[in-house]
Amino acid sequence: MADLFSHRRAPHPPFHWLPAVRGDVSRESRKCHRACLLQRGILSARPYIMRLAHFLRPQRLQCVAALASCAIVGGCGRRRLLCQHLPLDPSRQLSSMPATMEDVLSKSVPPLPPYETKEKSPPPPELQSLHFMHYYRSLDKGQRVALLGQLAAEYGADHAQVAELSSKLVQAQQNRDLGTVLQVEDRLRYYLTPQYKVLFSHISRMEGGMKFLVDLRADIVDGVSAKMADAPQLREMNGVLKSMLSEWFSIGFLNLERITWQSPCEVLQKISEYEAVHPVRNWTDMKRRVGPYRRCFTFTHNAMPGEPLIVLHVALMQNILGNIQAIVKEIPPSEIEDGNKIKSAIFYSISLTQQGLQGVELGNYLIKKVVKELQGEFSELSEFSSLSPIPGFTKWLLGAFNSQTKELGRTELFLESECKEISDITGAPAVETLKRLFTSNEWMKSERLVKVLEAPLMRLCAWYLYGEKHRGCALNPVANFHLQNGAVMWRLNWMADTSPRGAAASCGMMVNYRYFLEETSVNSARYLRVKHIEASEQVLNLVSQFRKNSKL
Repeated sequence: MADLFSHRRAPHPPFHWLPAVRGDVSRESRKCHRACLLQRGILSARPYIMRLAHFLRPQRLQCVAALASCAIVGGCGRRRLLCQHLPLDPSRQLSSMPATMEDVLSKSVPPLPPYETKEKSPPPPELQSLHFMHYYRSLDKGQRVALLGQLAAEYGADHAQVAELSSKLVQAQQNRDLGTVLQVEDRLRYYLTPQYKVLFSHISRMEGGMKFLVDLRADIVDGVSAKMADAPQLREMNGVLKSMLSEWFSIGFLNLERITWQSPCEVLQKISEYEAVHPVRNWTDMKRRVGPYRRCFTFTHNAMPGEPLIVLHVALMQNILGNIQAIVKEIPPSEIEDGNKIKSAIFYSISLTQQGLQGVELGNYLIKKVVKELQGEFSELSEFSSLSPIPGFTKWLLGAFNSQTKELGRTELFLESECKEISDITGAPAVETLKRLFTSNEWMKSERLVKVLEAPLMRLCAWYLYGEKHRGCALNPVANFHLQNGAVMWRLNWMADTSPRGAAASCGMMVNYRYFLEETSVNSARYLRVKHIEASEQVLNLVSQFRKNSKL
């Protein structure tokens, strides 16, 4: 959207009336204003695009500002046009537009109202926020991170006020004055609010503001992860904005929508583009994914119309499958669903479409809502499971393999008998062969290699999912997501995704995380509290084989 008007400029800029104009003048006066604007070449044939005024250039924003100020001054008679105050040459107003980051921030960020008048302070003029939004969109990635860093550093909490109140709080506690303690605590909470939070709150109430803030946080996440700005204030801003978005995108404000072939073309296109797990090949593939025995659900938010937030693809089957090819294969479009055949629901793809919503709990809520929706539709449905990729396994395996061969000159991940079989098949030393095999999917074309590698790779992958940890939680992000939701690490599947993408990420393996609905709450609590992973007998047996036969 940021580049929408830069590529498609109409002969007349797409302006329309501000809400103040509509409410303050009569129908006849509005006709006069429309005629005046048409004479000056300002009014477009598409009237409602004014709602996106913050996408326009500074010159155009000046016209809107002038029109708004005229409307606020008062109504006009039949012969007196409000528009007579509209500047004929918007470029003359550029001198009043902020030109530097310092100017933009000083004019856009409203001050934190005094504690005594916090409930009575009027909101800042919308034009200030429009200036900030437009200026921000005009910057490149590096400049945006620099602006956000400056905003976080210079418009955070009032540290002097916080220090003063902290001293008063300590003194009140020493005097055991409970009333004063509570009053000072309330003041302290208020003055711990960063000044930029007031700007974000105001932007969120503007049309298009919520999407702007989601995209802005995506820039913060990129900047922090790429270490473009290693300032602690920027990390704090990331946490503050994440907390605000978590409130605005809580389950009560989300709408569950089912995507079908009859859904708007724009929505289907976005679903296709956002698919991150199993890319959509073409429109025929997209039609299959929303057709018979398939479901596609998404969460939407009223403040971001037409924007899917997170997308879940479901396959309706007779049993829990362990092979993605069986799910994404072609299905005859004339096939009609038979509800009696549907016993299992398999969540085979879940994709967050808005990077700025990372860390905001959406996936867990979406799965729970979809389960209830499907249970209401199919009475025989009793099994719920994911069929999940294992991103990062091949990278972890190569790292462990290279580390061992560098230190020991050999690998202890494989048994000697396994290495000998591999050497016999390839005619080369096992160490050199394995390095080459793990960097391509050529080995999948050899039935003998597929058979020999199954046992070692299955036990290594089971350990990677079950035993490799990051801060006590599962290292694999997909495993961590489902385990937090209360799922069971149920079944590891060999040769489940033989696509180049699947081979490169996980040597073709996938895993089912089973959702036993009556146990998810208990499992989730145990995982979050003591980091216990609930796993099936198959997974635990593979982990035991790893501990017995492999060494890291």
